[in-house]
Parts: sequence; structure tokens; C-alpha cells
Amino acid sequence: MKISSLPPEVLKIWQKLIDSGYQAYLVGGCVRDLILKRKPKDWDITTNAKPEEILKLFPNQSFYENRFGTVGVKTNSQDATLKVIEITTFRIEGKYSDFRRPDEIQFASQLEDDLKRRDFTINALALNFQGEIIDFFNGLKDLQNKIIRTVGKPEERFYEDALRMMRAIRLACELEFEIEPKTFHGIQKNAELIQYIANERIRDEFIRIIMNKNAALGIELLRKSKLLKEILPELERCYGVSQNKHHKYDVYTHLLKSLDYAAHKGYSLEIRLAALFHDIAKPLTKQGEGPDCTFYGHEILGTKMTKKILERLRFPKDIIKKVTHLVRHHMFYLEIEKVTPSAVRRFVRRVGEENLDDLFKLREADRIGSGVPKPVPYRLRYLKFLIEKVKLEPIRPTMLKINGYDILNLGVSRGPKVGWILKALLEEVLDDPNKNEREYLLKRAQELKDLPEEKLKELALVGEEKIKQIEKEAEEELKKKYYVK
Repeated sequence: MKISSLPPEVLKIWQKLIDSGYQAYLVGGCVRDLILKRKPKDWDITTNAKPEEILKLFPNQSFYENRFGTVGVKTNSQDATLKVIEITTFRIEGKYSDFRRPDEIQFASQLEDDLKRRDFTINALALNFQGEIIDFFNGLKDLQNKIIRTVGKPEERFYEDALRMMRAIRLACELEFEIEPKTFHGIQKNAELIQYIANERIRDEFIRIIMNKNAALGIELLRKSKLLKEILPELERCYGVSQNKHHKYDVYTHLLKSLDYAAHKGYSLEIRLAALFHDIAKPLTKQGEGPDCTFYGHEILGTKMTKKILERLRFPKDIIKKVTHLVRHHMFYLEIEKVTPSAVRRFVRRVGEENLDDLFKLREADRIGSGVPKPVPYRLRYLKFLIEKVKLEPIRPTMLKINGYDILNLGVSRGPKVGWILKALLEEVLDDPNKNEREYLLKRAQELKDLPEEKLKELALVGEEKIKQIEKEAEEELKKKYYVK
């Protein structure tokens, strides 16, 4: 392999180690990716130089904040994959008491000692400065045969770091490789060990699996390997749960096919998560069997379940908010033949204009996952047309031609009553946008200001707010029934 084609940031650091009399090799995933002609996501160098010696070689650009012999060397590259080059001293690792990290490490003098502690044969390859591949564990053969295989016994590698089980599945998806039978059996046998891994680390591997084009395959491998039952028991419970006449597949298969569509379309993380979880509550809400069984309220309970899952996996709050909103509203339906502009405006207000595009994409994934041939039927196209027509019309109090200060100037005291008046006015404007004129609204506000607050609430709750109130009551009933917090 010609190393002259490697990034200059890598070559410069590597060359300095060699010129200083140390052994140094490119190692791990970057070597694997170079052989496969893929762009490496990071660059790692292993060396016999000790951390303090590496720090001396790169005094103004290196940092050492761990006990595992890894020094980070900063570069000036604009490429995120090259901003920090990690240099790790050859090492031998001790016992893994917590299935996550070694209790102790010892620095080694030979490259082979360092490579034998690595996870998979295809990641235990090294490249020397002459461009020669060093392969102690038949990693090149496994690359050629497209095989994921542990270095040594699977049980030993998984006891060292149980997250390697998920990493095997993620690599199988990313590289489109097969997991060697003994390695896969090792995952099945030790799946429970994943419980020792921090949820944040599980989340990161899970994201990399579902953000891959082979996301559905990844979820199925998680199920077959018994890992899914450990990390997402709610999803594993969907397996084999039959549906009604509107669905071709069982709940689990439907969710996988929905995710598969979203993945191949290149949709966002939030849409993929919503596609995977939108029917997560169907096993709990199923009533009856056969073609006429029902799942009433599954979108409400599913919202709560999705929130718990994402919180458990330590997803950021903004992602949780977005995904749960999509799950909550994925069952949206408007009877196109009878729908009024007012109903469309209320629909846009309820789901949020900023969520419409993602909600439609989720509906497409849901439809394909149900076994229908067309992701965008006439009804959906027509609804999009109607939405475009009403988009510029008032759907929020802030779009009214008067505001809270105008209400205060009419003599209304500061407090909730101001908001109720604005919401009551918005209800009128949602029905008739022509009423969104300042003169009319001020006159109407003057009439409303003397009404009791309870009467104002009643007027404000006529439309969308009333729907929210009904939905909240239904949600409370489901929470009581299924004990979902």
C-alpha cells in the first residue's frame, strides 16, 4: 500500500515518531477502511513510545487525560476525522471486572501483544511505514471473505467489553459482512452482559446501527442475537403480534419495514426512531384477534413508551421531544371529501408547521411498512395541497393582528384572562381568516373582556384546545390502565 496518499496530518505525526527512533504503526479501523477503499472515520497510531515520551515529541499540541496509554495529538485540519490523531502505547490489558474496561494495563514492547487484545480480526491489522500490512490473526482473509470474527475466543473478547457484541452487529451492517457462527453464538450466549454497559454507550452504537442503510437488518440481528430483548424489550415484544386487515405483516415486521424505508430514503435520526417506535404500544393495546382486531389508543400509550425508551438510552431532550411528537400524531386523518379549510388550519396548528414534512415522511414509511405499494396516495397529496393553501393564514395567537398589549389597553388586568381572550379570538379566525382584521378583533375583544373567565375558557376550548383537553383525558385513562408514567 502506498502511504504517500495518506493525509499529510497523519504522515507528519507518524514520521516524527519513526524519526525519533520509535516503532509506530497505523492500526485498527483506519487500516481496515484503507484496504476496503473506504474513508476512515478516525486515525489511530500504536507505538512503543510511552505516553510521556509522546507528550515530549508534541509538546504544544498533545493531551493525555486517561489511564489507558492514549495520547491525543491535535492538528490544524478542517476535516473532523483528522482534528485529533490518537497515539496509543503498545499495551497488555488485565482482568475486566465490570465487562467494560480493564482493571489495569501494562505497557508492552511488541506489536503482537497489543493487537491480540483487539476486538475483531479485521480491526487487528497494522500498517508499517513501508506500506506493508501486518496480520497476525488472518484479518486479511476475513476481509476478503467478508467475515466478522473475534480475535481469539468470543467469550473472552465480550467479557472484556460487552459493547463489542453490538459493535459486531453494527460492523456487519456498515460493511455488509456476515458474523462468523462461533462469534454470533458467543453474542447469543453472553447477551445479558450488555446490561453492564452504560446506556450512553449503547445509545451511540444503536444510533450508528439505525443510521445505516441496512438499519432493519441491524435490528433483526439484535433480535436474533438476543441483544434486543436486553436493550429494547418493548420492541422485542412486538415480534409475532398479528395485526388486522389493514396490515400485511405482524407488528415487529411492520416496524422494521417502516424503518427500512426511512433508512433507504436517507431520512433523519428522528424520523427513523419514530418509524421504529410508532406502533410500539400495539401489543399492550390489542383487543381481539383476526382481521378485525383493534389497537385503540396505541399512539397515546406509544408516545409514553417511546419517551421512556429514549430517556433510558439518554437521548437529548430535543430529540425525545421531536420523536414523541411524531409518534403521537402519526395516526393523523382528515376526511378529504368533507374537510374544510378551518379543519386544515386546526390540523397544522395541532401538529406544528415545522413538523409537517417529517410527519408526512413518517406516514410514507408507515404505509410502506403496512405492505401497500404507494407511499404517497392521492389523499396525502391533496392534503399537502390544502395545507399549502392555508399556510399563510393565522394558526397561532402570534399571527393575530392584535396582541396582549392591545388587550391590556382595553382595561384588562395582567393575568391568564389576556391569554384566554386571544385564544377565543383565534378560534374565530381559524374558522374565518377574514376576521383577522385589527378593527374587528379590537371590537370583539371589547365584547369578550367583561365575560367571566370560565366562559372565556369555554370559547377558547371550542376547537383545538378542546381537542387537546379530550386527548389529555384519554391519555390519563390509558396511563391508569397500563401504569405508564
